[in-house]
Order: sequence, then C-alpha cells, then structure tokens
Amino acid sequence: MSATTTAGPVGHRDDTTPDDARVTFGHALRSEWLKLWSLRSQWWGVALTVLLMAGLAVLMASALGAAAESPGMQQTMDADPRLAVPSGVVAVTFGYGFAQLTVAVLAVLTITGEYSSGTIRATFAAVPRRLQVLSAKLLVVAATTAMLAVVGLGAAWLATASMLSADGLALDPGDGEQLRALGGTVAYLVAVAALSFGIGALWRSTAAAIATAVGVLLVLPLLLQVLAGSAAWAQDVYAYLPTVAGERVIATGPTPDGLLAPGAGFALLAGYAVAVLAAAAVTARRRDA
Repeated sequence: MSATTTAGPVGHRDDTTPDDARVTFGHALRSEWLKLWSLRSQWWGVALTVLLMAGLAVLMASALGAAAESPGMQQTMDADPRLAVPSGVVAVTFGYGFAQLTVAVLAVLTITGEYSSGTIRATFAAVPRRLQVLSAKLLVVAATTAMLAVVGLGAAWLATASMLSADGLALDPGDGEQLRALGGTVAYLVAVAALSFGIGALWRSTAAAIATAVGVLLVLPLLLQVLAGSAAWAQDVYAYLPTVAGERVIATGPTPDGLLAPGAGFALLAGYAVAVLAAAAVTARRRDA
C-alpha cells in the first residue's frame, strides 16, 4: 500500500514559512555589507570619489582666492553685495557635481552586478523575501554613500583649510547656511545613490542603468539649459529636474528666480527617488530573477 503526497507548485514559497522566518533582516544586511566591500570596484570608486572632492575643492579655493584679491572686487561688492565672493563652503562642497557620477555608478553596480552574473538567484534563494533583499541593499548603499560623502568633505576641507583661511574665506561653524550646505551635500549624494539604485533595480542591466542615471544627472540638465534660451517651457521644466531641484540644498546665497527653495528642492529629489524605488519593488516581486 502506498501513500500519496501532494506537492505544491515548484519554485513557490510562502513568505510565512518557518525557513524564511529564520532569515532576519539583520542577516541580510550583514550579508549585503560584506558583499559590497568585497568588490574591488567599490574600493576604486571610493578612492576616486574622495580624490575628486579634494582635488576640485583645491581648484575652487584657488579661484575664490584670486577673485577675493582682485582690485575691482571690493568696488563690485560695495555696488551689489549679492556679487560678493562666496564663502569657503562653496570650495569644500564643489566636488559634489562630479562625485554624484561615481556614487551613481557604484549604486547601480550594487544591484545590476548580481543580475548580470546571475548570482541574484542565489541571493533570492537564501533570502526568499525579495523586498528584504532590496531593502538591505538600499540601506547599505545609503550608509556607504553617507560615509563616503563625509570623508570626501573632510578631505576637501583639509586640503583647502589653509588656502581659505589666508584669503579670509575660512568655514564658519556658527553659520547656519554653511552647515546646511555641508549637511545638504551628504543628503544630496545619498538621495542620488538611492535614485540610481532604483534605476539599476528597474533595468537590471549595468549599461542601460548607468546610461539612464548619467542621462538624468548630467545630460538632461545640460540639454534643457541649451534649450532654455529659445523655449520658455524648457526653463520651466529645468527647475524641476531631479538634480537641479535637489542641489538647491547645497547652494548658498539668495534663491535665483525660477528655482526652488532648498527644502522644497530636496524634497522633490527625494520624491523622485521614492517613486523609482517603489516601481523597482513592484518589479522585483512580479518579474523572475
């Protein structure tokens, strides 16, 4: 006499099974952290980002110093205070525009690298809850980007401190606007990393995701700047692009006409990132790895 057993659908697992319950978010987070820092590309990307932020800060500090020493600058400042030489925080944060590209590439590679190699299937087998995997990866990307931004700003400050002090442009810890620009740089780069990670999770292709991220961060703003001279709609749209809106949190001085205030601009960038991540989460649940 034989017993009959009924097998469930192959490849399907209930999210509430005991095996899944043993895989905690902490386990997934630790795994993703170790996985990220085992990549050689991560170390190269970190080094390049810090060097870019420090090197470009030196170039900007030199330019600000030359402007401050210009014979006609005092007369210009007396005529219109808005044309005064910016504070040294502009030099320290100057490298963010280039750092965002390396940060975006690193964020994309965090997710597309596994899809390209096929190892994402092993990851989902070990942690069947796909949203748990994506959340762990995103948190690791955000934490790494925040640390990288802080180190980059620290390197930029160390590289320019003596130059800025000599020109009377040293950072003022008591200046709320300068502190907002420094903190805004960290927040901006984290938001860019989150947006890029979401793009990578949607495309699942390294080339397509990097091309899209660079297009959104760099190409689209430049294109609309060119068109703005002849098309009013381009100027209106320009202010609401992710990077144009988000980088307002780093800017100092009065808000130019047509651009968003710092808080509103960053909120819009964060909204873009959340929307893309939400779409990526839906895609991860519905599409096969």
